[in-house]
Parts: sequence; C-alpha cells; structure tokens
Amino acid sequence: MTLPPLSLYVHIPWCVRKCPYCDFNSHAQRDTELPEQAYVKALLDDLDEERALSGARPLQTIFFGGGTPSLFSAAAIGDLLDGVAARFALAPELEVTLEANPGTYEQARFADYRRAGVNRLSIGVQSFNDNALTALGRIHQGREARTAAESARELFPRLNLDLMHGLPGQTPAQAIEDLAIAIGLETDHLSWYQLTIEPNTEFHSRPPQLPLDEALWAIQEQGQAQLREDGFHQYEVSAYAKPGCQARHNLNYWRFGDYIGIGAGAHGKLSQTSNSGGMLIRRRHKIRQPAAYMDAERRLAGDQPVSTNELPFEFMLNALRLHDGFDLALFFKRTGLELAEIQPTLIEAERRQLLTLKGGRVQPTLSGQLFLNDLLAMFLE
Repeated sequence: MTLPPLSLYVHIPWCVRKCPYCDFNSHAQRDTELPEQAYVKALLDDLDEERALSGARPLQTIFFGGGTPSLFSAAAIGDLLDGVAARFALAPELEVTLEANPGTYEQARFADYRRAGVNRLSIGVQSFNDNALTALGRIHQGREARTAAESARELFPRLNLDLMHGLPGQTPAQAIEDLAIAIGLETDHLSWYQLTIEPNTEFHSRPPQLPLDEALWAIQEQGQAQLREDGFHQYEVSAYAKPGCQARHNLNYWRFGDYIGIGAGAHGKLSQTSNSGGMLIRRRHKIRQPAAYMDAERRLAGDQPVSTNELPFEFMLNALRLHDGFDLALFFKRTGLELAEIQPTLIEAERRQLLTLKGGRVQPTLSGQLFLNDLLAMFLE
C-alpha cells in the first residue's frame, strides 16, 4: 500500500458578520484587531502535532478557508506559509488557495496575498444582485464583486467565484443573469450551488421564502446549459471548470486523499499503513472556539478511526460526487479493501441505472447524480 496525496487545510474562523445561511464554524469579529500572531503560532504548533502522523509526503495543496481568511493580513498569511515550508516538503506545482470576500478592504490586499505565495483566489460573490445580497446578509454589493473579480483576474493565475442560486425571491432569469455576469468576468472556475437551509442557522429559525421546485429545476437546467456553452465542464456536484482548471485541493478530497486540518474546528483525514499491509484511516478534528484553541496545550478534540465497515461508504461519499467517476483501482489504493467488498452493491446500483460499470471505471448516471443520496445509501446497507 502507498499513502495518498497530502493536502493542508487552514481554518481562519473570523468574519465581519455571520451570514444567516452559514453553518460553518465562523465567529463575528468583535475586536478592532484580530489576534493574528497568536493564532499563527497556534496554527504552527497544531501543525507540529500533525506532522508526526502525516509522514514525509510533500504537500500538494494548501487551502485557507473560513470564516473570512482575507481578514488576515498578507504578512500573517506569509508567516504561516513560511512556517509550513519549514516543516514540510512542498510539491513543485503547489496550489495555494485563499478564500476572500469582495469588500474593498479585502481587495486592497490582493496584490500582497499574491506576493505572499497565494496563487489561487476564491471570492465569495454569492450574487451580483444587490437585493439578493441584502437578503443573504452579505456586506458587499454587486459592483464590489465585479471589481474584486476583475482585480483578482489580473493578479492570480487561477480564480474561483462562489455563486449561489435558488435565493429568496429569485427568478430563473435573475439566477441566469448572475451566472452570465460571472462567466463574463473570465473566471476559470465556478462553484455554483443551490442555497440550502441548514440546522443551527438564522435561516433555519426564520426560513425565507425560496423559489418553488419548478423554478429551481429551470435554473439548474438553464444554468448548466449556459455553462456548457461557455466551455465549463461540470466535474463535481457544484464545481465547474475550464479545461485543466479544476480545484486540485478539492479533487484530493473527492478522490479520498489525505489532508491535515489545522485551526479552530478544522477537520482532517490521515492514512497509515498497518503492519499487515492494509490501510488505517483516522478522522481528526480540533477545538472549535478560537480563544480555547489558541490557549490549549493540545488542540485535538477528536481522533476517530474509520472502521472497515464504514470505509466503503466513506469512500463513495466523496468519489461519487465526481461526474466523470473514478477507476475501480482507486478504491483499493485508498481503502486497502478488495473490490469484493463493494462489487454486489455496484452491480445492484447499475441494475437500478444509478451508475455505469465499464472498463474498470465507475461513473454515476444522470439519475445517480440527481438522486445521489439514494445511491450513497446503498453503501450503508
């Protein structure tokens, strides 16, 4: 057995204001200045704890998520990247992504982030319609989102725009207009996904009026046709990219690769080879509250091995999100399990026309994509 590729996820949990739809571990900034130095030190201490388990593999990708990572200065991001480079070998084509808000304050830092080593920016646009942005509780306007994308396109080799549809009061025409604006800004990657109401959010407590199913279906059909026409390939449930511009960090998740998670509430997955030659997989997560995370001597909140019985579902939960599917050999490489463990389920899923099996490759059908939860549930039985 060989260990999977390794990525690093860095969670920066602060934001200016908590959005009513957000269920991430994010915390509204209450002080004038964020504790950048203390948090970077805690992150690097956290990384030291993870290093012993991750082995000598080089990092293929680094992803700064949040919260709003662009609230941190470029100097802090640079210090952290220097600390990572001192502890790990880095792949020659290292992808370094930072999530950013379109606000003017963050835009002023874009050039500094690029100099610090960020080579892929992901901007949380959500919509270019000012009324929709207000309904979502966003603090930027459509004009700022356009300016941010234009500025980032000049500075970064790779650019992703996050865009939501199915927004409160949104018509199909408005959703497609949002998409057309994003495409016109010459981004090479779009995360285009439907707004869902999640537990423990303000929208869950006070649900907004969302478009009816017929309108949602129209948005999905028209939007996907528009994206295909403009050269975007849908390679995952909500990810669309120009040729060669897929998010390598996210692909590593969906191919059941390994990733270290550092930061308040961060999650990670690490594999180790066993003495018998099999694969041992652990899921780890960190203390959620930022103050407690920074003050703790040890930041690990949970370390759970994935049982052999859980592995097929865990693998499929990620790999079946890929629209082009995966090679069956990947299942053995990532889990250490023989194909006999999943063969009967694959055959039954093919009989139900939820996936195809051809030439040693598994690919979800259109029905499998539309009813992905039903397909995944088969691997729990």
